Amino acid sequence: MNKNSSNMMALAPNTSNKRETVCIFGTGDFGRALGHKMIQSGYPVVYGSRSTQISNLIPKDAEVLSHAEAAQKAAIIIIAIQRQHYNFLTPLAEVLRGKVLVDISNNLKLNQYPESNAEYLAQLLPGSKVVKAFNTVSAWALQSGTLDASRQVFVCGDDVEAKQMVMNIVRALGLTPLDKGSLLAAQEIENYPLQLFPMWRFPIFLSLGLTAFFFLYCVALDIIYTYIYENNNFSFFIAITIPNRVCPVMALVLLALVYVPGIFAAIIQLYRGTKYRRFPDWLDKWMLCRKQLGLIALAFASLHAVFTLVTPMRAFVSWRTGKGIISQALNNKTEPLDHTNAWLSDSYLALGILGFFLFVLLGITSLPSVSNNVNWREFRFVQSKLGYLALILCTAHTLVYGGKWFLSPSAYKWYLPNIYILSLIVPCAVLVVKFVLIFPCIDKPLTQIRQGWERNPKYSE
Repeated sequence: MNKNSSNMMALAPNTSNKRETVCIFGTGDFGRALGHKMIQSGYPVVYGSRSTQISNLIPKDAEVLSHAEAAQKAAIIIIAIQRQHYNFLTPLAEVLRGKVLVDISNNLKLNQYPESNAEYLAQLLPGSKVVKAFNTVSAWALQSGTLDASRQVFVCGDDVEAKQMVMNIVRALGLTPLDKGSLLAAQEIENYPLQLFPMWRFPIFLSLGLTAFFFLYCVALDIIYTYIYENNNFSFFIAITIPNRVCPVMALVLLALVYVPGIFAAIIQLYRGTKYRRFPDWLDKWMLCRKQLGLIALAFASLHAVFTLVTPMRAFVSWRTGKGIISQALNNKTEPLDHTNAWLSDSYLALGILGFFLFVLLGITSLPSVSNNVNWREFRFVQSKLGYLALILCTAHTLVYGGKWFLSPSAYKWYLPNIYILSLIVPCAVLVVKFVLIFPCIDKPLTQIRQGWERNPKYSE
C-alpha cells in the first residue's frame, strides 16, 4: 500500500521548482546523451544498469544503480534498450507497476514486428503506463546541441496524465512535443525515422526520368544528327551546352507540374458539383508533393543561371566570336546592329531574370521559418498568384528565346521538334486552362463549391 501510494504521489503534478528524478534503463549512446541533456535541464538522473560501476562515459552527476533500485527512485523510467532485450523487465513487473515507461526504441526496417515496440512493452508490463517518445531525436543531436533539424518529438500513449508528464520533460529539454494520440500511433511513430525522404521519392524519380529523356533527346538532335548529316563533331556539347538546355526545360516543366494538380482538382470539383468527395489517390499524392517539385525546379533554374554565366568563358564561344571578327575583317565589312535581334535578346534575358527572382521568392517562402511568419492568405498569394506570374514569365522567356525555331524547317531534325518547343507544351496548357477557369461564369460556381455549396447534396460523402 505504501509503495503504491508513493508511486501515485510521484505521478502527481510537481508544483515545486525542483525537477522530479528520472530513471534511465540503458547506458548506451542515446541513454547517456539523453541523461546528460536532462541533467543540464535540472533533472536528477539515475541509471539502471547490469553493472553498477561508474564509467567515465556516464554523466558525472548521474547515479548508477541496479535496475530494481533505480526504478524505485523515480516515477518516470526511460527504456533506452532494444526490443530484443525487453524480457529482463518481466521480473521487475511489480517494481514497475504504476510507473511511466517511456519507450524510445526504433527498429531496423519498416513494420519489422506485427505490433509496435511500445505496444509490445505494454503487453509485457500491463501494470505500467507506457508512452512512446524521443525515438525521432538522435544521440548526436542531443550531445552536440544541434537540435534545429530534429526539435519535434512525437508522443503517444493511452494514459493522458503519463503522456503529459513526458511532454513536460520534452519541453524542459528545449524540444517541441507533438501529441499523436493513443499508443496505436506508436507503429507510425516508429516507422517515421526509417523513412528516407518519403515525400521526395516521386518528385526525384520523375525529375530523373524527365532529365534522362531530355538529355538523350538533345544528344540525338545536337550531336548524333550533326555528326551523321553535317560531319561535325560536337560531342563536347555534353559538358555545358546540353545541360544548359536541359536545366531550363526541366525548371519550366516541373514548375508547370506544380500547378497541374490544382487545375485537375478544380475541374473535378466543377464536374462533381461538390467539394465533399475525396480526390483520386494519385491526385492526393501529387498535391502533397508540390513543394518538393517546386524546390527541384528551383534547383534546375539555379543550375541554368550558373551555366549561362560561364558561357562566355567557353573555348567554343571564343572561337565562334573570333571567327566572326576575322570574317568581317577579311571581307572589309562591318555587319550593322540588328535591332530586332537586340530587342529579342534583351527581352528574353529580362524575362529570365524576373522569372528567376520570383522562383527564388517562392523557394524562400516555402521554408518553415518563413511560412510560419505569414498568414494563410499571404502564403497563398505568394505561392499561387506570384507562382503563376513566375510561370508566365518563364514561359515567355522560353517563347522569346525559342520562338525563332517554331516555323523554321531546319529546326525539325528527323522531323522532331526542338527541345524548347517540347518544354512549352505543359506550361502553355496549364496557363490556357487557368485562364479559362478565371472567367466569371466558371470562377463563381467554383468558388461557391469550395465554400460548401453542392449541386446535388444527396451525392456528397
